[in-house]
Amino acid sequence: MVKSYIRRAYSSFTAHVFDIPPRLMAFLFLLVLLVIPVAGLNPYYLSVMIYANVLAIFAASWDLLVGRTGQISLGHALFFGIGGYSTALLFKFFGLPTWVTIPIALLIGSSVAVLIGFPCLRVKGPYLALVTMAFPIILHSIVKWTTLSHIFEGEYGIRRLPAFFASLPIRQQRIAEYYLTLILFFAAAVIIYKVANSKTGIVFVSILDDELASKACGINVTKYKLMSLIISGLFGTLAGCLQAHLLKVSNPSMFLLTWSFTPIIVTFLGGIGTIYGPLVGAYIYYILDKYFLAIQLPRLCKYFGVTLPGEFEYAKLLIFTLIVLVLVIKWPRGIARFTTDKLEDLEEARDLDERGPRIWKRYERKKK
Repeated sequence: MVKSYIRRAYSSFTAHVFDIPPRLMAFLFLLVLLVIPVAGLNPYYLSVMIYANVLAIFAASWDLLVGRTGQISLGHALFFGIGGYSTALLFKFFGLPTWVTIPIALLIGSSVAVLIGFPCLRVKGPYLALVTMAFPIILHSIVKWTTLSHIFEGEYGIRRLPAFFASLPIRQQRIAEYYLTLILFFAAAVIIYKVANSKTGIVFVSILDDELASKACGINVTKYKLMSLIISGLFGTLAGCLQAHLLKVSNPSMFLLTWSFTPIIVTFLGGIGTIYGPLVGAYIYYILDKYFLAIQLPRLCKYFGVTLPGEFEYAKLLIFTLIVLVLVIKWPRGIARFTTDKLEDLEEARDLDERGPRIWKRYERKKK
């Protein structure tokens, strides 16, 4: 029986993964992510990978909203900041543990998505982008308001939040945090992918292609727009919760427009409307940011006797924006989408009878 199960598993893997180059590449990419901590990676680079996992969740949530339904959002930092402050306030005033504060924060983020959804979804195009951009700016001013400093702790934010796996040594703590964020990243990717490829996802794409035609077909466009905003806000809130507990602080910078533009840059790096594009784009972004711009570029400048100005940190967003502009011109579908298109050209279709008797029987059953 065990041999039969292994044979069927191998046949299914061969048919659905090994014979499809993009899926095989994704499988190998996942294996690499799983063995990274075992390979003895430097703690700094391991921390970079942890934050890349969080950013991947955040960017994928933005891609579901914009890349699937076409609802342009320039204020996704709203959910990111709500996630961070919700879990921080629940810990500060009620002393709740992390495994309780995060689910409650997710409910709060979803509720906020419902509340802002009704006024936001009445407008379209650039007006929708401006409306969504206003919300994080408003909350950024509120949490920095001196009168409310006893609640939000002003511009310093709520500090001394409990870290994940605080009882472990630093090295083991980083490894545990990496696997935690990787599991949540994988779960979020699977859920978003399933939603995007379900009947609901098909409706999302129909709204993206032609909203008027969708209405003419009897689709409740407002309901599906609100649904996409709720799902997107849920995972955006999750990313904010993770970021707050990893840094042990929740401060007003979580509402800055930088956090609204970052998922846009990441998504265009990987490929908008693909779900897997933002996941790959997050790693590309952090490798460029934390390795090339933070380590290799200063070394290169030092070699040539050039000193980087102190304001260089603020110029990074401009650099990434220029990179995205070049990509939009050269590879408008993103790096990940361009790669998968090239891999699909290598795919050689095999006859169904070569893929194993189980696959052939399933095909015959569907045909009947």
